[in-house]
Amino acid sequence: MKIYTKTGDKGQTSLIGGRVFKDDVRVEAYGTIDEANSFVGKAVTELDAEKFADILADLEAIQHELFDAGGDLANVSSRREWKLDPKAVEQLEKRIDELMEEAPELERFILPGGSPAAATLHIARTVTRRAERQTVALAKLDAELPGTPQQYLNRLSDYLFACARVVNARQGISDVEYIRSAKVFRTNKKSKDE
Repeated sequence: MKIYTKTGDKGQTSLIGGRVFKDDVRVEAYGTIDEANSFVGKAVTELDAEKFADILADLEAIQHELFDAGGDLANVSSRREWKLDPKAVEQLEKRIDELMEEAPELERFILPGGSPAAATLHIARTVTRRAERQTVALAKLDAELPGTPQQYLNRLSDYLFACARVVNARQGISDVEYIRSAKVFRTNKKSKDE
């Protein structure tokens, strides 16, 4: 089987139910989701299987959910069926809460970095934010597009932030604080004496 078809040589690509130019906002949105998914996959290769079993399970599920989200954005057929389950958003919220309980207290903005895996997760986070912005632009043009992909991307970027912080913490690596930041976050964690 050849992977090249030559059908895109004139700048168009196939969607589910149609064709558009490769610079179409729809292609930009699902293409950026694919890019984020690639960075999630890179982070998976940088994590120890024993120390990060829970996070690796999350990331594997996320990769499938990102594929679902991309498929939903690529669907322009007359009978659209959506793949991304809204329960995926709720699951991310649950995991964000759990990870933020584990992460060290946060008072200032932090810079992307620390361990290689945390740095990759921060790249995935920023690419996810770009995918979210592009999905917002697409939603303005496609009133039938469900809100789930946009909500999922919004929540996923928060998950990746929390995840990067926990990855650093479990490896004994401090987050890099932005040195010119004032204290912008208030801690909600109770002291150990309470």
